[in-house]
Amino acid sequence: MRAIQVTRHGGPDVLAFGTVDDPIPAADEVIVRTSAVGVNYIDTYLRRGLYPSIPPYIPGTEGAGEIVSVGPEVTGFEVGQRVAWCAAPGSYAELVAVPAAQAVVVPDGVDDAIAGSSLLRGLTAHYLLDGSAHPHPEDTVLIHAGAGGVGLILTQMAKRHGLRVITTVSSDEKADLSRQAGADHVLRYGDDLAARVRELTNGLGVPVVYDGVGADTFEQSLAATAVRGIIVLFGASSGPVPPFDLQRLNPAGSLAVTRPTLAHFTATPEELNWRAGEYFEAILDGDVDVRVGQRYRLADAAQAHADLEARKTTGTTVLLPSDS
Repeated sequence: MRAIQVTRHGGPDVLAFGTVDDPIPAADEVIVRTSAVGVNYIDTYLRRGLYPSIPPYIPGTEGAGEIVSVGPEVTGFEVGQRVAWCAAPGSYAELVAVPAAQAVVVPDGVDDAIAGSSLLRGLTAHYLLDGSAHPHPEDTVLIHAGAGGVGLILTQMAKRHGLRVITTVSSDEKADLSRQAGADHVLRYGDDLAARVRELTNGLGVPVVYDGVGADTFEQSLAATAVRGIIVLFGASSGPVPPFDLQRLNPAGSLAVTRPTLAHFTATPEELNWRAGEYFEAILDGDVDVRVGQRYRLADAAQAHADLEARKTTGTTVLLPSDS
């Protein structure tokens, strides 16, 4: 099969397109022929060595496609079903061995490009709203990178939950996208960001900040959070937050900071299917419109990574094995 391999830690140029052996399924796995592969920031962290990884390896954990074989211990799946996943290593490839416990059936009406490039973001948005924090209807939340892959979906899911949403963006184009997703107020990054958030909240700040940017926004996130509020730090697209003195949370308003990860909120097949089911339902109801902003051939994965890291992307990014 054709696949991408990370040959060594480094920039996008370490991604090599070539032929490798087909995956050998374990008893509890399904083999899927991929039609769409999701590209996520975590793929770049692993490629650079920011997160542990041992080259050479096939990157990617997310995608969608059709089951072509089923392991002998697998139940609930059959050849020909369309499935999606976001926790199957080696997904930048034409064939992927997906643990059955990590696969979800894609319902009719949701196409593979949407499922394959957005399940990770959709599940993330779900656990951010109902897991790592629990904002109440009519609460105001701040979402950084409101036009990013998670930001657009999180904004729409937040509006579905009855929340008032403030987002941050870096350009006029991204501001328009964020407003189209339902943001009530769209702000630009800057040293006065927290003051502008407090102006929009009668000086109180927001009870929840969703920060997937990290180093560049964390101080403003702290300053924008209401008394007894929480900062949910779920990513670091600008770099990791420097070492932090927890005592600062006391005078700032008895604040809380959490650094969650999706795996802990999809720990069982039941929880995974509940969150995925509610996410797909939101798409089918029309409350979530997933914008597949970029489509690349699988062979052009290096360009996809370069564009992602340069913040040239909006919405989700998908690799298309069939076009390579």
